[in-house]
Amino acid sequence: MKAIMIAIAVAALAFGTTLYAQDLVKDVKKGADKTADATKDAGKDVAHGTEKAADKTADVTKDASKDVAHGTKTAAHKTAHATKTGAHKTADATTTAAKDTGKAVKKGADKTADAVK
Repeated sequence: MKAIMIAIAVAALAFGTTLYAQDLVKDVKKGADKTADATKDAGKDVAHGTEKAADKTADVTKDASKDVAHGTKTAAHKTAHATKTGAHKTADATTTAAKDTGKAVKKGADKTADAVK
């Protein structure tokens, strides 16, 4: 009878150890699943962050291009305006100089005519 009791006790201990090992394997599997989920989520977050950064870079580049184009256009308009203004001033000065030259020639001719009389 003693041998049967010892066998039952050993069987109970062995069964308990087996159940504990099974629980431990389940816990390790749960931990591995949680790690895999966390890694997957982190990967999604990194990919999403990279995509957002790329979009922002594209937006900034687009805005900078618009600013450069606008600045170039503005500079071209100012250059054209300055050229036009310069041409007008040159024309005005040439007209004034021609009138003054005409007056001086007439005055000289008048003096020559008076001297000849």
